[in-house]
Amino acid sequence: MRRQVLSILVENTAGVLSHISGLFSRRGYNIDSFSAGVTADPKYTRITIVSSGDELILEQIEKQLAKLEDVIDIKKLEAGESVCRELILVKVRAKESERQEILSITSIFRANVVDVTHDSMMIELTGDQNKLNAFLELVAGYEILELARTGITGLTRGSADVTYLD
Repeated sequence: MRRQVLSILVENTAGVLSHISGLFSRRGYNIDSFSAGVTADPKYTRITIVSSGDELILEQIEKQLAKLEDVIDIKKLEAGESVCRELILVKVRAKESERQEILSITSIFRANVVDVTHDSMMIELTGDQNKLNAFLELVAGYEILELARTGITGLTRGSADVTYLD
């Protein structure tokens, strides 16, 4: 079982996300992570999909996506040749006596405290999945009240394979 990250450039039209997720659903492919956002040109959306499977399944996913009408470009985001990141927000129960310890962990990971109440702290952290998982292991000793992850997003490094659009 191999994991593949695809960066897909699509036309920003109604139903495009439904078409893509429907393709995965109809064929029984699993989506590990899905994130989408409008590009610098609002006519286009970049979707990052992480999926797992054997070589045949991953190849079929790519071929089936390429057949969709709204899909303009598909790039595999390979380790070392691309930059992939994810954002998490973690709300941790934080008694006054625990706050300094939590702040120390937050500082080590270059995370940001984005909200504090009398009994909790919300921490924002961006990085690769290994960094986020390591952070979550360290704060697991505290009560995690809520957790939200954006899913992976990424781009290939350099300008050699940029798709220019009119």
